[in-house]
Amino acid sequence: MFPKIVSIPIPEFLQGFLPAQITVYSYGLMIALGILAAFYVALKKSRKLGINVDVLSSLFMWVILASFVGGKLFYFLEDIQKYLDDPSLIKRAMQGGFVFYGSLIFAIPTIIWWLRKEKIKVRPFLDILAFAGPVVHSIGRIGCFLAGCCHGKVCDSPLGVTFTHPDSLANPLNTPLYPTQLFDIAVNLIILVTVYYIEKKQKFEGQLFLIYLMMYGVGRSIVEMFRGDEARGFVFGGLLSHSQFIAVLIIATCCFFWWKWRKKTA
Repeated sequence: MFPKIVSIPIPEFLQGFLPAQITVYSYGLMIALGILAAFYVALKKSRKLGINVDVLSSLFMWVILASFVGGKLFYFLEDIQKYLDDPSLIKRAMQGGFVFYGSLIFAIPTIIWWLRKEKIKVRPFLDILAFAGPVVHSIGRIGCFLAGCCHGKVCDSPLGVTFTHPDSLANPLNTPLYPTQLFDIAVNLIILVTVYYIEKKQKFEGQLFLIYLMMYGVGRSIVEMFRGDEARGFVFGGLLSHSQFIAVLIIATCCFFWWKWRKKTA
């Protein structure tokens, strides 16, 4: 696809302070746009909780940091030996590639810690994430598609997409692959429509957030069957991928909190 949007040459007299050129990568651009869109959604919905722009901005800075560290850490750990053998791949991998569950596992505790520190109700705000989360995730997956990361297996059907750009993170190039990035976008859009519909009928605070996580766990597990990055590894003798295993744990955890939170409102 288009891993690079544009490269801007820097005048020679500035090259002592700046690199010879500044490149805008599609992955980073889409992540930035996704964050802005999610911020807008969260701001509109969090006003009822007394959260203003300044307060929400502070939270987003913490979440962005936690999500970046968690997402990249899990990404590198999936095939750590590859990067140990060739450290030069680390710089290239920074152009794209995050593990959503890594970002989620780091971001959620950060959000809860920050909300409690600011004395803001936790569960009502988590429900807001059921809207903001799919938004940032969907736009971020567009970046994945453009960069070529998070692609699927070799595809013999008309669904296949061929990545040809030499800087693409897709492997192999010039071969039709399942566009699992687009599959993931579809999962998130279905979640977004679902929580929007259920919002007026929700039974307890935190319900929308749990629905979001459980639906994504199921959807992602289905998408995993088409993913082409086997190097991330499997568990239970190849029965489940790492992401599917994490999805099972998240769904089980959500079921427990569903029972716990629903019981409090009964």
